[in-house]
Amino acid sequence: MNKKKRSEILFLFYKKNSNPKIELIFSSDFELLLSVILSAKSTDIMVNKITSTLFKVANTPQGILQLGFNRLRYYIKGIGLYNTKALNIINTAHLIKTKYNNKVPSKRIELESLPGVGRKTANIILNVLFNKKTIAVDTHVFRVANRTGFAKGKNVVEVEKKMIKMVPSIFKKYVHFWFVLHGRYVCTARKLKCKTCLIEKLCEFDKKK
Repeated sequence: MNKKKRSEILFLFYKKNSNPKIELIFSSDFELLLSVILSAKSTDIMVNKITSTLFKVANTPQGILQLGFNRLRYYIKGIGLYNTKALNIINTAHLIKTKYNNKVPSKRIELESLPGVGRKTANIILNVLFNKKTIAVDTHVFRVANRTGFAKGKNVVEVEKKMIKMVPSIFKKYVHFWFVLHGRYVCTARKLKCKTCLIEKLCEFDKKK
């Protein structure tokens, strides 16, 4: 895909939604961190359902530690990999409390040192909480970037590097959310909605519906 097409795609997304928001529901930095950890291999809808109950009981590092591993497991058992996620959240809460003075760190190396926090999670936290122009590549972004021809890559790191290079600075903060929303509601894994797609004429996918 050439530079002109990419620019047209980004302008169309911007025109439709100039300030896209993450669909996870949170009211503090720590709540967002936990929500993103919980979202691995799950949906935002399911995470919001879980956290709507959990955060009423515990939504601070101290609160999570007081809740404990077994009770935390109970509150998040409706989500995939809940045993691993519960352990990661307990250990992350301990580090946030003891090492970072109850504050979510703002540096990538510090974020990625937290249990359950990988590159994608760190990128989301840096983007949403600290206004960094990072581009998180999840399954939706990876699929849309490859399928449309916007930024092809064999893995998420390749796609991220290409998008960081290709996307103009003014759009970097928003492009992750545009691609996520597009992949979640239009350019889905199986049932493509090409007839109502905003960028259908610019898309280079050779199997359009």
